[in-house]
Amino acid sequence: MKTVIHPARAVALGFLLAIVAGTVLLMLPAARSEASGAPWYVALFTAVSAVCVTGMAIVDTGTYWSLFGQSIIMLLFQLGGVGLMTAATLLGLMVNRSPRLRTRLMTQTESRTLGLGDITNVAKIVVVVSALCQLVLTLLLTLRLHFGHGLDWQGAAWSGLFHAASAFNNAGFSIHPEGMMRFAGDGLILLPIMAAIVIGGIGFPVLHDLRMRLRDPRHWSLHTKLTLWGTLILLAGGFLAVLLFEWDNPRTMGAFSTADKLLNSMFMSVAARTAGFNTVDIGALTHETWAVHYFLMFVGGGSAGTAGGVKVGTVAILALLVIAEIKGHTDTEAFGRRVGAPAQRQAITVLVLGSVVVALAITHLPTNQVIFEVIAAFGSAGLSTGITADLPVAGQLLLAALMFAGRVGTITLAASLVLGERRMPYRYPEEHPIVG
Repeated sequence: MKTVIHPARAVALGFLLAIVAGTVLLMLPAARSEASGAPWYVALFTAVSAVCVTGMAIVDTGTYWSLFGQSIIMLLFQLGGVGLMTAATLLGLMVNRSPRLRTRLMTQTESRTLGLGDITNVAKIVVVVSALCQLVLTLLLTLRLHFGHGLDWQGAAWSGLFHAASAFNNAGFSIHPEGMMRFAGDGLILLPIMAAIVIGGIGFPVLHDLRMRLRDPRHWSLHTKLTLWGTLILLAGGFLAVLLFEWDNPRTMGAFSTADKLLNSMFMSVAARTAGFNTVDIGALTHETWAVHYFLMFVGGGSAGTAGGVKVGTVAILALLVIAEIKGHTDTEAFGRRVGAPAQRQAITVLVLGSVVVALAITHLPTNQVIFEVIAAFGSAGLSTGITADLPVAGQLLLAALMFAGRVGTITLAASLVLGERRMPYRYPEEHPIVG
């Protein structure tokens, strides 16, 4: 009998195979600037970070890796950002205009908010939006880097392409030693990057819904409304918090002009939600700003997009559940719609298990800086206080495992819950244990 792989397991296996292939390629001598190949743990950590679109690095991407190595890294986060199962559907469309049901089911594991009939349309959205956003951003960055920062055309074009792909895929990799810090006062660089991060991280189901019903917000799906409002609240809240806590910090934004403080506060709020770029020294932020980052990184972006974290929709559902309980309502409601009980159970499960994974990792490495690294790894944020490269190999491998769990685990878990749902032929008598 032919063995059938569960779609959720197929997604995890696909990411794992991409990581293995990336590790092997990065260990080749041609991938490193020096003649010798990279050590296995450096190649593995970098491959995991790229495929899981995290952006954490234990070596400097621009100097340690050759052009070939940087190209491999870019290919890996393109693959991980767009989603392996979406790519599988696109391949099916090119070979056969009607993709097989199982391929579409595997894609639905990454795009679980959609019905099977929407998968083809979303796959097309992925190609168009990805290509268009990255092309436009590459052009803008290339022109700005050449005319505004003195890079030659070849260097400006490669830097523009690499950072455009990194931004849209929420990967956070940079080939500049200081990352985005050299562009802290350049809105023509930071604003387009912020736009790409938000578009890529908001989720392709939302983009599909906006494309179909842009002029009729009343008919947007509940998922779209929750994601958009949740994203707006998180961005605005993060912006105000960073502005407040870093305004007079002499080690970060204290010496910036008012305009630059506003620009960089917004950039930090956007980047904290899984993008991983930084325009100031993360290690120099106040503890209050670190706490804000803990929350933003853990939540992440929208479902079925290039962002990580437990997702905005998950937290929004839980917030609605709490509000309904406080008000004494029997149903959890928003925008004239009732949130189904299965979605509530799935949201609670994802949040609880995500919290347990982070808590267990922090238990073994209890410092403020490591707490930041752990949450950044799990949330695919990629931001670092500067200690990642100094951790022992065991600590780096733990972060790699967290990156994989954060990017794949919650997706696989949610899909398994949906696909494995079944009605029992009986129900036990109901009883109400004491809560609180």
